[in-house]
Amino acid sequence: MADKTIRVLLVDDHQVVRRGLRTFLEVQDDIEVVGEAGDGAEGVALTEELRPDVVLMDVKMPGMDGVEALRALRERDNPARVLIVTSFTEQRTVVPALRAGASGYVYKDVDPDALAGAIRSVHAGHVLLQPEVAGALLSHDEAGGGGTGRGSTLTEREREVLGLIADGRSNREIARALVLSEKTVKTHVSNILMKLDLADRTQAALWAVRHDLAG
Repeated sequence: MADKTIRVLLVDDHQVVRRGLRTFLEVQDDIEVVGEAGDGAEGVALTEELRPDVVLMDVKMPGMDGVEALRALRERDNPARVLIVTSFTEQRTVVPALRAGASGYVYKDVDPDALAGAIRSVHAGHVLLQPEVAGALLSHDEAGGGGTGRGSTLTEREREVLGLIADGRSNREIARALVLSEKTVKTHVSNILMKLDLADRTQAALWAVRHDLAG
């Protein structure tokens, strides 16, 4: 049983999609839909106002799209985890969304129970990508040299930290697990991203999964 209800905001320009998502999610004991938005700008405003735990966001919307909304939320240091739910599968759509800070990316034809599981997983701090999405991002990174072959430059401690990042642990949780200060963990994370030429923790988690460093 969940200790806390997961508060969810729906951001999609199609009312029928929002209605379908709400209908399904409202029967989940541990998930509460706290609001709906029809575009990215409204989504950002409501995320700031309602402070949901998880935002389900489409990518292609009129006005401010999902990627722009993600960037706006990152600029505001909003703590909500964003799960992209979309019908767009092209690499040129997937990669910018993940780079902008999405915690997960699933397609609109996802099984309803799998979607609920994705919301719980993202809320718990994990990076959640359908296999073909992870493949698209990894192939993109490898085409650009994103860290391939650079794992040998990591220290043993950095490899431990990277494995815990892949498990969805926060810096505070990593510090507790490895008996380190948060400041030291933050330094390790910065070094990992620099050595592997990665932009953020999402990419680091994917790199760790690909190279068998995840727990």
